Amino acid sequence: MTPDEYCQQKTARSGSSFYYSFLFLPPPQRRAITALYAFCREVDDVVDECQDPQLASSKLAWWRQELTRLYAGQSQHPVTKALQAVAADYHLPEEQLQEIVDGMEMDLHQSRYLDFKALSLYCHRVAGVVGLLAAEIFGYHDRKTQRYAHDLGLAFQLTNIIRDVGEDARRGRIYLPIDELQRFGVTAADILNARHSDDFRRLIEFQIARAESYYAQAIDLLPISDRRAQRPGLVMAAIYRTLLDEIRRDGCQVLTQRTSLTPIRKLWIASRTWLRG
Repeated sequence: MTPDEYCQQKTARSGSSFYYSFLFLPPPQRRAITALYAFCREVDDVVDECQDPQLASSKLAWWRQELTRLYAGQSQHPVTKALQAVAADYHLPEEQLQEIVDGMEMDLHQSRYLDFKALSLYCHRVAGVVGLLAAEIFGYHDRKTQRYAHDLGLAFQLTNIIRDVGEDARRGRIYLPIDELQRFGVTAADILNARHSDDFRRLIEFQIARAESYYAQAIDLLPISDRRAQRPGLVMAAIYRTLLDEIRRDGCQVLTQRTSLTPIRKLWIASRTWLRG
């Protein structure tokens, strides 16, 4: 199996909505974004699948060293071999890839966030930086597109947090800011014990409204001149905004179910958004 084939399998197996935003890209860009996404999946899996924090920390340290090897032309892992082949062409800096690992490492030491400002740092590292790297791969002419890509990445992460409240709670993690739980009269125990209530529904509706504001803000920042090049992000935004609509329509039952869209529906949204340009 080639490094590119490994990345393709890693991406397809994840079942992520991101896969549908890559489908219409020219092969060189699809190869690069698939390698980037596969890297994100690898380091995220370290945190999600490794029960021993010390072992997870050691594995993330290995990935840090592997990134250094990547930029020295000495990659060992299939994902970094695939990235090595595209990093220079698309100007993907090592510091930003290392910052993604910084974000994953936060999960080993922190399972609560006092306020949205604290959560924003985590979202920046695990998603905003990914948005900046993706923008380099898709291409742009106006530097304002970097702000669009960063804010769009934050919107994606906020959507993931909303969708995965129950799943994260079963891992002992709560990403909803503590001060916002208090504002809506929801306790950490309510979330950890999957106790749905009207107060919890209002809390999630507040989170959805904020995520939607980040989508709107990001798209407003995207210059017209770069809209066509950045269509993959717009495809993903259309899919994720539909997901938020479904979560709200289901009564925000994210403690006990993981709302998702069918592959056919994702493909339909993707093709419609892509053709619209």
